[in-house]
Amino acid sequence: MIAFLPGFALGFSLILAIGAQNAFVLRQGLRREHVLAVVLTCALSDAVLIAAGVAGMGGLARTLPWFAPLMRYGGAAFLIGYGGLNLRAAWRGGSGLTTGQGAGHALPRTLAVVLALTWLNPHVYLDTVVLVGSIAAQYDDRLAFGLGAVTASFTFFFALGYGARLLAPLLARPGAWRALDAAIGLTMWAIAAKLIAM
Repeated sequence: MIAFLPGFALGFSLILAIGAQNAFVLRQGLRREHVLAVVLTCALSDAVLIAAGVAGMGGLARTLPWFAPLMRYGGAAFLIGYGGLNLRAAWRGGSGLTTGQGAGHALPRTLAVVLALTWLNPHVYLDTVVLVGSIAAQYDDRLAFGLGAVTASFTFFFALGYGARLLAPLLARPGAWRALDAAIGLTMWAIAAKLIAM
């Protein structure tokens, strides 16, 4: 527990901020579309990255100088495109009519988006592989530290995905969905701008 609790606290604090991935999970939870598949994909992806960091793979980014720019610009391009789709949905409106009906995108397309939001985000490598890995190295029980961070990831994504339905009554109106789509689109564009400016 000496290493598990700090790992949990660090893991939770790193994924708490609303980013592109969290915004997507929130949206899927509100729409009740493929929630289990989405939260499992996010949590398992985090688990793989955290395990890589705890195992000492953080040095990979330092030994391959082309890796970080490739991830940064590729991630920014994806976020610009996906943010544009959300802003277009906000402009057109009408997505509030599908709340909770589960009649949206097919599972393969949904998983492709969540995988891209996860694995094309350079911040996820900095947070999970480099930062968690370097802090885990300071503990005698790196495995417990890593398990704490993985547990935090599962806890957060399941709470976000399934807890989002509590907000459904507030977002039952199309105008509220338009505002949510606009907020998600602008968040993705802001993250893309930050990546390009790095």
